[in-house]
This record gives sequence, structure tokens and C-alpha cells, in this order.
Amino acid sequence: MNSYIKAFVCLAATAALASCASNKANISGTVTGAEGKDIIVKKLASAGVETLDTIKTGADGSFSYKMEIAKGDPDFVYVYYGKTPVASLLLQAGDAVSVKADTLGIWTVDGSEECSKLLEAVSLQRSFAGKIASGNIKVQDYIYYYRQNVKFIMANSKSLSVIPLLSEKLPGGEPIFSQLTDAIHFRATCDSLKTVYPESRYVRALDAEAERRMNQLQMSNAIEKAEEVGYIDIVLPNEKGQKVKLSEVKGKVVMVYFWASEMGEQKMFNQDVLKPVYRDFKGRGFEIYAISLDTDKAAWATAVRTQNTGWINVCDGLGTASPSVLSYNVNKIPSLFFIVNGELVTGTGVKDEATLRRFLSSKL
Repeated sequence: MNSYIKAFVCLAATAALASCASNKANISGTVTGAEGKDIIVKKLASAGVETLDTIKTGADGSFSYKMEIAKGDPDFVYVYYGKTPVASLLLQAGDAVSVKADTLGIWTVDGSEECSKLLEAVSLQRSFAGKIASGNIKVQDYIYYYRQNVKFIMANSKSLSVIPLLSEKLPGGEPIFSQLTDAIHFRATCDSLKTVYPESRYVRALDAEAERRMNQLQMSNAIEKAEEVGYIDIVLPNEKGQKVKLSEVKGKVVMVYFWASEMGEQKMFNQDVLKPVYRDFKGRGFEIYAISLDTDKAAWATAVRTQNTGWINVCDGLGTASPSVLSYNVNKIPSLFFIVNGELVTGTGVKDEATLRRFLSSKL
């Protein structure tokens, strides 16, 4: 075989082996007190903690274990002796970590910065759990622990070690991070983690939770604002990506219109009913703030440009999960709400073109 070809084959084989090796993580170490005994390796999964393997330690308590880990998607891995977790690890593809543990669950770890940070987080949790177990805990202790968590999360916003703290719950099931404004911590941390672990399933789950919490915070703020303007305010992007605030829409009568461009009959309603009415009453102070519940924003924007309605069109792409749906208790589409001279008007009886024209004639 030609020497150049041999060299190429050798290089390719070496690269292939390196690629395979880089998808593995190696755990080695000792568990003092578990010499010659079984230890169990588990990992965090969507349904809870699942067992990966049971291995027997050496006569000196030593062990070694290799596992597959997807690149960019680290795993939370736990070593158990019986029912006692003796080490908690945060492993990435290519890691080689060394653990020294005992059967009481005290451990140290070398070889991974993420594992070291996770140990810090677990130490925080254990200290607080000890206070709860003692029964000698006060409100100030909860506040102090919450602040410690916030401090740790802000200092380690690019480490997945923050995940257990963000998801931690009190014995009664109440989340440690239970305040509405905690949504800001979730959003900021998630955005930071995305820059390091864009493929992590834990980051994807955190992203969904951050979105849910931000929606709750937004709705709460809108309800507070409603006391000032007489209705719940909404701020959503239009087809150009510019945010439009409902409270800043000018008009004696503003119709808040929930619809979906993916439903053909609603596009016909726009063309056959709303456009003629809008044309006739716009000059007298009538405006429409149309909120689309589409999840495909590109298709919605195309429909808006094609229909050329002239009124205000907005959409956040969240569909029925949009905070605006919750704010106005929308249970069907289309749904129409009217703000007359800054006040939400109910019981209008508007259900078709004729009743809409009568209503507008009485108000403008």
C-alpha cells in the first residue's frame, strides 16, 4: 500500500477512535466503606432517576465506569450505595473524573469544573435540608437560603449546576423560586446557558419554564395596569416586528379582535365584513387591534400583507398560550372586545356586520 495512503488510513482511524472516545465519560474513584460491595450508577431522565448499571467495587473500594454522553448535552449522574447517594456528577462528553466518596454521601471530585460546581450547589441544598430536618427553622432561614441560591445562580449562569437549584421544591411541594419576579432569573439564566449548551435538553426545559413564568409575570403586570386604564393592556409585535401597545392605540372605539389566519373563514370575515366596516368608520374614530393566535408567524405575516387590511395586526406566535388569551379569557375565535373612550365595554351584542355597524353608529 502506498505510504501516503497508509498514513491517511491511519490518521482516519485515529480520528474515528478519538471521535468515539469523545462521546464517552469516564468515572473512576473509591467509595470508602463499600469495599467489595455493589454500587449503583443512575442518571436523571425525563421520568425521574433511572438506573444505568450496578458495579462491584474492588477490595479497596475502587471502581470505574464509562458511559455514552451526547456532545453538547451533559448528564446528571449519581452514584448510590444502597439507597444513599454517595456522589452527584454533571458529566459532559469526553470527561474523565475522579471521585472520592464514603457511604455517608460525603464526596470530592476532580477533573470537571461542572462537577465541582454541582457539588457546591448540592452542599447548599443539603445544608438547608438539614435545617428543615432539625425542625428549628425560621422564616429568616428560608429568605437566607433563597438569597444564597440567587447569588449562586448569578455567579454561575453559564453552568448547568444551577438547574437543581432552580427546580428545587420545599417538602410541601412549593418551589423555592415561587415569586412572579423569579421569572426574570429563569429567563436571564436560560439565555445565558443557551450560549454554552444550545443542544441541552435541560436548557430546552428551562426555556419552556422561563417562557411560562414570563407569561404569568406579563399577565400580572397587565392586570395591575388595567386598574389605571380600565382594561388589561397588551403589548405585542406587528408584522414588522415592532411592538404595539394597546393602550397607545388612538381611537374613540378600539375593537380588540382575536382571530387566526390559518382559518379560511376568518380571512373571509376580514375581507367581506371587517374591511368594509373599517373603511366606513375609521375616519370617525374606529380602530382595530387584531391579535392573531397563529403559531406560524411567517404564514400570518404573509396573510396580513396579502389582505392589506389597514388596521393594526399583532401576533406573538404562542397561539392559545399567549398571555393575551388569558388576560381576556378568550375561549373561542373569532372573539371581539370593545374599548370605548378608554373603558372596556361588555354586553355589546355584536355578532355580525349589521350589529357591528349599529354599535359603532351609536358610539361614534
